[in-house]
Amino acid sequence: MKKPAKLNRTIKLSKEEIKKYRSRLISLCEPVKINAVTNKIINQDLLNAIDFLPEDFVDLLFIDPPYNLTKKFNERFFKEMDLRDYEMWLDSWLSKLRKILKRNSSIYICGDWKSSSSIFKVGSKYFKVRNRITWEREKGRGAKSNWKNCTEDIWFFTNSNTYTFNVHDVKLRRKVIAPYTDENKKPKDWKKNTKGNFRDTYSSNIWSDISVPFWSMPENTVHPTQKPEKLLAKIILASSKKGDVVFDPFLGSGTTAVVAKKLGRKFVGIEIDEEYCCLALKRLELAENDKRIQGYEDGVFWERNTLIDQVKNQKLKVKRR
Repeated sequence: MKKPAKLNRTIKLSKEEIKKYRSRLISLCEPVKINAVTNKIINQDLLNAIDFLPEDFVDLLFIDPPYNLTKKFNERFFKEMDLRDYEMWLDSWLSKLRKILKRNSSIYICGDWKSSSSIFKVGSKYFKVRNRITWEREKGRGAKSNWKNCTEDIWFFTNSNTYTFNVHDVKLRRKVIAPYTDENKKPKDWKKNTKGNFRDTYSSNIWSDISVPFWSMPENTVHPTQKPEKLLAKIILASSKKGDVVFDPFLGSGTTAVVAKKLGRKFVGIEIDEEYCCLALKRLELAENDKRIQGYEDGVFWERNTLIDQVKNQKLKVKRR
């Protein structure tokens, strides 16, 4: 087996850890109350668990379903479907998830350029469409006969016209390239600090400040489609309050649950793959002593590669190990 690079920080599981975490997972076979699933991971097929979930308990629903691509997730394959079949599959569980939502809840659904139109079509049947976020995947693969695909979409829906949106909690700190001053030579709409000159701006629906997890990042796992913690932090801070319940029906390696915990929210997650569930539990354990989210500091999100001190500190910690 190839020896991992010295700075490789990918979170992995030993056989002993799998055995330990497996005992903490739950599955549902009868209707349960909210306390039975709060801050728990349900290791089960979503369609087998939906009917047993409580009603009216979710403040924020984040969904990162398999895109309409042939993809391997451990020993399971998701196969590309005809567009109509994919829409029927989306509808089969999204329609049933409505019962778990509070009236003032928000819903975010991820997709790529192929599945995005299907998500809009199905989601708009049940919810109010608010926006489409497009975020840059800087690790997109090149293509010889097409444009390089390096973006993904997140559709923002709400369950009603009353919903949470904390606009001041998701400001982006941008580097000021050409700082300008007023007549008294004082910074105008920007601040000078030890890290440079920056301006805090309202976040738009184009996100170019996200880094996809890779081997030297402490949040990285072996999951093939892991979402970045910074991405979830933006959504959770914008569309929920402390103590709210964040629900993820395709939890994967647990990013949604981990970030919810770091930001003082409650979580519920469903994931069919046992190994990914165990990875999520290990990450939740690590989050008890480390609340940091890469790219988020001082109550603002920083542009990619501008938060130099945070990057340096992480590298120093790796060297000390």
